[in-house]
Amino acid sequence: MTTTTPTTTYRCPTDGTRASIDSLAWQCPACGGPWDLEFTTAPVDLKSLAGRVNSLWRYEEALPLPGGPPPVTLGEGRTPLVPLTDAVSAKLDFLMPTLSFKDRGAVLLVELARRLGPDRVARVIADSSGNAGTAVAAYSTRAGLPCTIYVPEATSPKKIEQIGAHGAHIELVTGDRQATARAAREAADTPGTFYASHVHNPYFLHGTKTYVYEIWEELGGRLPDAIVVPVGNGTLLLGASLAITELHAHGLIDTRPELIAVQAEAVSPLAAAFHAGADDLIGAESARPTLAEGIAIPQPPRARQILRAVRDSGGTFLTVTEDQLRAAQLDLASRGLFVESTGVACWAAVSAHPLEGRSAVVPLCGAGAKTGLAAPEAVTP
Repeated sequence: MTTTTPTTTYRCPTDGTRASIDSLAWQCPACGGPWDLEFTTAPVDLKSLAGRVNSLWRYEEALPLPGGPPPVTLGEGRTPLVPLTDAVSAKLDFLMPTLSFKDRGAVLLVELARRLGPDRVARVIADSSGNAGTAVAAYSTRAGLPCTIYVPEATSPKKIEQIGAHGAHIELVTGDRQATARAAREAADTPGTFYASHVHNPYFLHGTKTYVYEIWEELGGRLPDAIVVPVGNGTLLLGASLAITELHAHGLIDTRPELIAVQAEAVSPLAAAFHAGADDLIGAESARPTLAEGIAIPQPPRARQILRAVRDSGGTFLTVTEDQLRAAQLDLASRGLFVESTGVACWAAVSAHPLEGRSAVVPLCGAGAKTGLAAPEAVTP
């Protein structure tokens, strides 16, 4: 029997359809869209945090899995915040247990699957360009749950190796990231399957929101003027938006920071829609090759929510070129920080578009060891 609170439910943001969190329904049965989570948070007492567990579970008032047995954990969270300039700091989420920020959401998904019990969940599946799959694989093996990860065949070999090392079964999918998602979703309705979708399942977003709770704690109960995040499927941005909304609603911050979203110029459907004033994606964009493979998502399912969150914050979208990604990776490495090419996108953006004295935090989302150094651009003779 699940130990989760009965007042927590899935809710479709499009048509209002609801479902029990005890179900294995991974999408709205009416429209096929992703779920939001309907539950009530309590304010986090900043002064009480000093004596709490040194992981993201320390923010228990804000998380949708209260009580129950000790949660699955690898000590995730509490990553350092270090200055890059007088105004810009970097949060080193590549120091998470599986070397990317995706641990924040994966730990909540896997804990939910574990609490549903072995009679309900026989295996966990996920689709990923690498980092989310690695995180789900690691936490699944920690929880004793069989796991299958679907990845594009062009995924970085080191990421595939890392997923396999955690004991997950790997399904290599011919085609792009969208084809991989389709393959996983075809398997998601198999009886006993828990689809740990970092896109469709809102528990993932309530894990990524701890990124902002940590910044708030680290800065002594305040947030910077701007929070800059890379956006593919938008899980970090939407988690950040949730945290900002909660902190403000509980009177724990006076003003809301801007959300500045960053995409690779090569695959930037959200940036195009934002600057066109659209509420949703415009046209159909195909994924072009980019060094920022982790955010190369041509059709993010939560596009409308992402665009609204950025607009409501007073923020904007920025795009970066492949040369800017290469330069940013080398620049960070020269500062002692070796970050994968997707994870440098935000530093590339604020380097190319200075924030004019405003304070900001950028995430360094994945370790450079996962992909290696980006190759220099080929020169045509």
